[in-house]
Amino acid sequence: MSNIPEELRYTETHEWIKDLGNGEYMIGLTFYAQDQMGEIVMVEFPGMQDFNSGDILGTLEAVKTAEDFYAPFDCKVVRVNGDLEDEPALINESSYEKGWLIVVKTDDPSGFTSLKSAVEYTEFIGE
Repeated sequence: MSNIPEELRYTETHEWIKDLGNGEYMIGLTFYAQDQMGEIVMVEFPGMQDFNSGDILGTLEAVKTAEDFYAPFDCKVVRVNGDLEDEPALINESSYEKGWLIVVKTDDPSGFTSLKSAVEYTEFIGE
């Protein structure tokens, strides 16, 4: 069974989102998704720009696959996890803590509240 923290929200594309306050949200890859991908060997980050909901924010490359990660709502990237450039495996080792991907800012918090709860995400992945 995957580790699915209750306080986070989730997308159908397997990103987790944490409300940091002041309209800022941390985004990462769920434990389930990193487990499915295998060892992540590279992260391609977005620029510090505006994105619409569903836009590709960046790419994660694993030994045998590559997957994009997406904007969960309209937002602007304000920070990336630079530690992942040298240690992309942090996503596998600590997907909800040290392996976070980016921080975004939005003026519309309704995008966050409309995402899946931990219970809904658990059902979505069939656990």
